[in-house]
Amino acid sequence: MADLIQSGNAAENTDPRVLRSRQMLMESLLRLLTRKEFDNISIQEIADEATLNRATFYLHYPDKNALLQAMTAARFRDLIACRGLSFTNCDGALRAIALGVCDYLVESTSCPSQLAKMPLEGSIIPVVEGMFQEGAAHHEVVPGADPNLLATTAAWAIFGAARRWYQTSDRIPAEEMAAKIELMVRPIFLSASA
Repeated sequence: MADLIQSGNAAENTDPRVLRSRQMLMESLLRLLTRKEFDNISIQEIADEATLNRATFYLHYPDKNALLQAMTAARFRDLIACRGLSFTNCDGALRAIALGVCDYLVESTSCPSQLAKMPLEGSIIPVVEGMFQEGAAHHEVVPGADPNLLATTAAWAIFGAARRWYQTSDRIPAEEMAAKIELMVRPIFLSASA
């Protein structure tokens, strides 16, 4: 749970050229989303908007959905960092992730672009699942438990609770909701821990 999603090897993640190209592609997609529906945006348009070629796009992402997921992961990490949340082990990770999802819902739905109109579960749940899958790789689970199903269950539980919280007109502060989500979701992990 503790490590956020990272793609590729360590050198690739720190090479300034790689980071710059990925950032340009993410910014390009974000600009295009202010003008067009996601389904109507082509990879060529994303590359052109970023002033990169199509081959460069494919060096970094297999398709535009992967770019959207990477953009979501980056925004999610930024939201967690803005709150000053950090974790190097499971302690605090669940609450930080829940708080990040609450913040993500607030930020994304107030966005004046097509991003606000997109089904948010398609972008944030894979990111949260990936975080849990990465964390599960560092822990043993009871025989018969499926780490991928565990990650999916926890991600949907967090998203569902956060969405209900967001849709409530007299909602409690996000920090309180994150604590409640942690209380409800922690048993899912405890039941599968060896």
